[in-house]
Amino acid sequence: MPSLGADMDSGVLVEWLKQVGDPVERGDIIAVVETHKGAIEIEVFQRGVVETLIAQPGDRLLVGATMAIIRGAGEAAGAAARPPFAAPPQAVQPLARPAMSPMVRPTPPPTGATRASPAARRRAAELDIDLAAVKGSGPEGALVLADVERAARAPAPLPPPPPLAQTMREVIGAAMARSKREIPHYYLSTTIDMEPALRWLEAANRERPVTDRLLPGVLFLKAVALALRKFRDFNGVWLDGAFRSSEAVHLGVAISLRQGGLIAPAIHEADRLALPALMAAFRDLVRRVRAGGLRSSELSDPTITVTSLGEQTVDTVMPVIYPPQVAIVGFGMVAERPWVVDGSVVPRRLVSASLAADHRVSDGHQGARFLAAVAALLQEPDKL
Repeated sequence: MPSLGADMDSGVLVEWLKQVGDPVERGDIIAVVETHKGAIEIEVFQRGVVETLIAQPGDRLLVGATMAIIRGAGEAAGAAARPPFAAPPQAVQPLARPAMSPMVRPTPPPTGATRASPAARRRAAELDIDLAAVKGSGPEGALVLADVERAARAPAPLPPPPPLAQTMREVIGAAMARSKREIPHYYLSTTIDMEPALRWLEAANRERPVTDRLLPGVLFLKAVALALRKFRDFNGVWLDGAFRSSEAVHLGVAISLRQGGLIAPAIHEADRLALPALMAAFRDLVRRVRAGGLRSSELSDPTITVTSLGEQTVDTVMPVIYPPQVAIVGFGMVAERPWVVDGSVVPRRLVSASLAADHRVSDGHQGARFLAAVAALLQEPDKL
């Protein structure tokens, strides 16, 4: 079971998308796992053949528990002995929890009771569905989560599921409490003149279809990503008592959920994407966050996070670092304010940019230079 964030300690296997004997390539989707963040597609990180499926749909597994075994290319049958879902090298670590068995199997129901997986029972309770009225498709007719979801889509009106806000608030609170407890934060902010960037953006968008137009937020993302090439102390993770800098810039983007809370999945190699491609990647990420369909790698390997509350008319954001990352950048609302240009006070569109960083890795001097680099990049938008 891969770690899908610092706020995750376990997940429920919903279904296998590959079966024993199926060949798999790196990046293939092999399973779907249910967490408090929704249904997440689990990727394979090696090439080979599925040898054994250990976990069963409905099983709740701790992070790190073996779900299946993949025989690597060239290995003899029975030679594979490692989990196929080991998270990438820079994956985040789960919060500390009391010791538990790595896999919790469903408790057999009493004689005469409906056979159902824990995930199916929990979902049925949320939807007020009578399990006895649902036909099971699992082993020996057992009910699985998909059966309950199918019943929920039946024509008969059903009460909506309760909001996930409470669970989301609990896990976010645990992760942020860990962050403030373990990470020595320092905070910096600066004001950036956005007039050159916005004028360039307006001219560029006039030549684009409405559906392909760029938003100011994509300029923020690209400027941060490019600045990280030079300021490596802000791009990486703190693991096992040491900082691990990342060559790749996997930009975590904070996205709010309609039911409350937020998720910050990564746009991979953000510094290498042209602005149109970065805009498309951002739109796709938002769509999949709110509709379901995120991949495990997008949640397990962000190297820094960017958050923006400008659309909420917030002037300045002072964010909290998401462990094990060592920095987070925030942007407030772009607003017209007085600004001095060539000795005269004129109206300009400005934005407040902030940085929260880990004092174990960097200091205020480096942080100030990093924010200055972001600001300088936004003065030359045609080079982003």
